[in-house]
Amino acid sequence: MKKYFLPLIMLAIFETVAITLWLTQNNIFYLFNFSYIGISISLGIFLFIKKYKYARRVAQLLVGLYMLVYLGFICGENMQIEGFWYYLFTGVFEAATIHYAVAKIFGPLIFGRGWCGYACWTAMVLDFLPYKVPETPRKKIGWIRYITFVISLIFVSALFLAHVGNIEKIMFWAFIIGNVIYYAVGIILAFAFKDNRAFCKYICPITIFLKPMSYFSLLRIKCDKNKCISCGKCKKVCPMEVDVTDNSRKRKNGTECILCFECVKNCPKDAL
Repeated sequence: MKKYFLPLIMLAIFETVAITLWLTQNNIFYLFNFSYIGISISLGIFLFIKKYKYARRVAQLLVGLYMLVYLGFICGENMQIEGFWYYLFTGVFEAATIHYAVAKIFGPLIFGRGWCGYACWTAMVLDFLPYKVPETPRKKIGWIRYITFVISLIFVSALFLAHVGNIEKIMFWAFIIGNVIYYAVGIILAFAFKDNRAFCKYICPITIFLKPMSYFSLLRIKCDKNKCISCGKCKKVCPMEVDVTDNSRKRKNGTECILCFECVKNCPKDAL
C-alpha cells in the first residue's frame, strides 16, 4: 500500500481544502469543486503508479476542461491572472482568489508546480504538440514573463481607476480573448523553438507566483545516488530541463519541475 501513499495524500489535502471552504464560506460549491479536482489529480497519479501511459494526460483533461469550459465559459469566471487581480481589488475572497491561493501561491509549498503538469488548461493543449522534449537549447528570454505579469496588472488597474462600468462582463471577455492569445502564442512558440513548453518557460505570468514558492516545495523528485549510473536519460526526457540528479534546492531549473514523472518512468535503475 505504500506506493498509493502519494495519491491518498493529495486527495486528503484537497478534501481538507474542500470541506474547510465549504464550512467557512457557507457554499457547498467549494466542496464539489475541490473534491472533483482532488479526485482527478489523485486518479492521474494512481494511473501513473499502474503504469498507464496517458495517466497525467487524463488528469490534465479532467481538470483543465472543467476549469476552462465549466468555470470559465459556463459560469463566467475569469480564472486567468486578470480575474485574480479583479477579485483582489474588489476585496472578495472567492473564485479566482481562492483558486490562486490554493493552486499557485500557497499550494506550491506542498506540491511545487504540479499545477502546470496536471491542471493547466493552456499546457493541456500544448502537451499534445509534437515537441514533448525540447530540441533546441533553452533561450535566455524568461524576463518576458514579468512583462506579461505587469501588463495584466496594469489592465485591471486601469479599469478600476477609470471607473469603467460592467467590469464583470469585461472580465468574461478578457478570459476568452486571453485564452485565444495564450493558445496562439503557445502553439507558435512550440513550433518556433521546437519545445511544447516554451510558453511556460518564457511567457506565462503565473510562474511569477509559482517559481519562488516551488523552491520550498515538500513534494520533489529526488535521486538515489547509490542507484544512479549517470546515464543522462532523465535530463534528455525532461520537458522543463531540470537536473533531477542534483538533490539540492539550487539544482538547475529546479523551480521549473512540473512533476510529470517522465524522468521517473525513464530511469533504468529506478533511482528517482
